Amino acid sequence: MPTPPAALRLAVTAVGLLLTATTGATATASASAAVPPRTAPARVGVDEPDQAAWSAPLSTRGRYIVDAHGDRFRLKGANWDGAQGSWTGSGSAADPAGHHAGQDSHGIPLGLDRVPLPRLMADFHQSGINTIRLPFSNEMIHSTAPVPDGAVAANPELRGRTPLEIYDAVVEALSNSGFAVVLNNHTNTSRWCCGIDGNERWNSGQSTERWADDWVFMARRYASVPRVVGADLYNEVRRDVLDDPNWGLGDDHDWYGAAQLAADRILTEANPRLLIVIEGINWTGVPVDGLPHGRPVLTPARTLSHTLLDARKLVYSAHFYGYTGPRHSGATGLGETHDARYQDLSRAELAAALDDEAFFVEETGRHYTAPVWVSEFGIGSNETNAAARTWFGHVTDYFADHDADFAFWPLVGFEGHDDWALLRYDAAGHRSGILDPGDWRATAWQRLMSSPGTTGPVASVPLWRMLSTDHGDAVMSPRVRATGDWDPGAYKAACPDGTGLAGLSHTGGRGLCADAGAGDLRAADARQTVVTDERHVPAGGDWASGYTKYQCPAGEFLIGYSLRGERVSAALCVPARTAPAGAGRTVWFDRSDNRPAGGAGGDFAYGAFKGQCATTEYAAGIAFTTRVGSRPGPAALLCRTLP
Repeated sequence: MPTPPAALRLAVTAVGLLLTATTGATATASASAAVPPRTAPARVGVDEPDQAAWSAPLSTRGRYIVDAHGDRFRLKGANWDGAQGSWTGSGSAADPAGHHAGQDSHGIPLGLDRVPLPRLMADFHQSGINTIRLPFSNEMIHSTAPVPDGAVAANPELRGRTPLEIYDAVVEALSNSGFAVVLNNHTNTSRWCCGIDGNERWNSGQSTERWADDWVFMARRYASVPRVVGADLYNEVRRDVLDDPNWGLGDDHDWYGAAQLAADRILTEANPRLLIVIEGINWTGVPVDGLPHGRPVLTPARTLSHTLLDARKLVYSAHFYGYTGPRHSGATGLGETHDARYQDLSRAELAAALDDEAFFVEETGRHYTAPVWVSEFGIGSNETNAAARTWFGHVTDYFADHDADFAFWPLVGFEGHDDWALLRYDAAGHRSGILDPGDWRATAWQRLMSSPGTTGPVASVPLWRMLSTDHGDAVMSPRVRATGDWDPGAYKAACPDGTGLAGLSHTGGRGLCADAGAGDLRAADARQTVVTDERHVPAGGDWASGYTKYQCPAGEFLIGYSLRGERVSAALCVPARTAPAGAGRTVWFDRSDNRPAGGAGGDFAYGAFKGQCATTEYAAGIAFTTRVGSRPGPAALLCRTLP
């Protein structure tokens, strides 16, 4: 979410960091506050929905998002903000002057006081978008006070409703009109993001458990709305006064772990149809020359990526604005460093930065391969800075040339207040903005919207996913979970349904899952075998002499493993749909890497020795040693040729 070029919000952030000032976050409603039930669908004049040329639910194939028929669905979106809150934290919350751009949203999507919902839907379609990122705050969920009548003056049927009930009506209207809707937890408090404001992390001012509870509530609430397609877990995770967020340390500031937890709960307890959108880390460090600082964005996913219970629901997300930079917070004045902003980079330098910080994720055949959605970028129609204008042309050209998924910030604003909005409305409801010939952004916008890209059926591609037991279990198979705890007291890992174990690390507890070669090899049979001894090693079949071997029974293959400390505790095997009886070989990896040429799947255990079967093989056994002085982690895999 931007502030105009002065970047006041980020300057305030810098002040807070430099002075280690404390800030009082706006208190969220208590967890015990009553949450209004979802009202009957409020179609608000949208009884004849447009016939959208796509079908929910959405999922992923490699770097692409596809619809229910397997056809490419490119997210061409915009952010309809307001429900996340607009108060800037200074001045009176009752005074519009205390709200971003003088726009008091009253905690609901902007514009409902000026334009009827049916006309808004028509204008959104005219802009060419097909997706709405719809921010909300946790405070909005728990608010029980109805919004003022004036906040919905152009939609009087919404009078007397709470912010959440109005959000309901907006979601229904968007879905009925054919838009894909991605719910976005933007803020905790109903306060404008994104400085030292109480919204730095998902658990600023609230517990991670409550945050996840709210996500389960929201995902359930809209599970029956057909075109609600995604859950964008949290916006612009960043540093507070005292500490940085991290990616995988296992503490209370671990964004990787929190996102994994919320995704797990959404898919198991609420709505398994949803895409899970995980944004990278927006900012770490203190913005002072000479001190470490920067925007990690998605770079940590190279060595630690997410694996969901449905392995084809992961979408990664990133934000790019011209006035920020790879190591620039966007501040001017106090807190400004001498690092380059994105708008200072040449076209080639900008492309290299975008590749390095986000779009590497779309590389084929890696454990992190997923679509990248630039869910925020934008610029104002009154922008006069030549470098900023040039940046907008360069970044939209990049998105067009890379067939990228995107969402402009923001979609709706008030005329004379927020010149960033694609569509602006005056008090009488008259529209101006990107659809007008005088808007300088229109040329770049139209090129982006009309740029050619992949359409129609998207071919299936091999799936690779990482297993990490860094801080607990990584049982990513619903079928395995349904059987209960198969090795109590151990850290357990199991591949997502449809994949099998392809690789292991000697230390660190990492695994690699794949469906390459044979697709889903598992039989419909629910049986599984927990192997804790050598009973299934046939006579004369010692494939790792002197080592303990946990081998699958004949006709079964590996989908999981467990560890007690570093030592292998058990192997988890399941029957194959066709008995795989191919010849076998031993792949050792206790002294060096032993992976196929080309590195399919990518480095799934950075800094550790690892072994991996070829794509024409399946894993059928794990060998390790308990000799004094030796590491007791996996040392070899039995890899057999697929039938």
